[in-house]
Amino acid sequence: MEQTLDGRVVLVTGGSRGLGREMVLAFAAAGADAVIASRKLDGCVALADEVKNLYGRRALPVACNVSDWAQCDGLIETAYAEFGRVDVLVNNAGMSLLYPSLNQVSEELFDKVIAVNLKGPFRLAAAIGARMAAAGSGSIINISSVEAVRPEPLAVPYAAAKAGLNALTAGLAQTYGPSVRVNTIQCGPFETDIAKAWPEGLRAELVRHNALGRVGEPRDVVGAALYFATDASAFCTGATLALDGGWR
Repeated sequence: MEQTLDGRVVLVTGGSRGLGREMVLAFAAAGADAVIASRKLDGCVALADEVKNLYGRRALPVACNVSDWAQCDGLIETAYAEFGRVDVLVNNAGMSLLYPSLNQVSEELFDKVIAVNLKGPFRLAAAIGARMAAAGSGSIINISSVEAVRPEPLAVPYAAAKAGLNALTAGLAQTYGPSVRVNTIQCGPFETDIAKAWPEGLRAELVRHNALGRVGEPRDVVGAALYFATDASAFCTGATLALDGGWR
């Protein structure tokens, strides 16, 4: 089945860089208009201009901190005011903060990680999913992590949030089916901004755990994202796709 998004509107959080940027460009190349959301507006504006210049598609940059419920609601209203619809939602924004030891994790750090990785995606998916169901179609893609099922000591709050996101996928698929599909891309280690904070030696350790012998490049997410966004996955919902290079 052809992977086309002609005439559709895609909203991507954390959309200005890393995996989000690659997905926005791929969706635009497939014919979609885009809502690009991130905390920093400048990056969203720059990518929106690139989308317009490369593909002639409409692109709306929106500053949004998804950890804030009200800002999520504002993002939704802005998207619908501009396009009148959202056909694909990608909950890509994420955050993993380092800490010296688990018992030294502060309440502020814990709340921030849960808010960005779980609370924001819940609000966006619940609200947009209801609108998609009323309109008769839609696809929601949650970007999770291998940490959700194989948590490491350096990322326990993040792992808990992503495990919650996996559960959210299953629940939303049942809630908004049959007209709305909800799926998860469960990523392994990727060469994104998070990688800049990896402790010394972690990259080599990650590669040793990986059957493909490397960490992922942002462009590696594109095939999975297009599959779930388009009608190619018309009979797929509530699924979790491991995109981790053969993690073992």
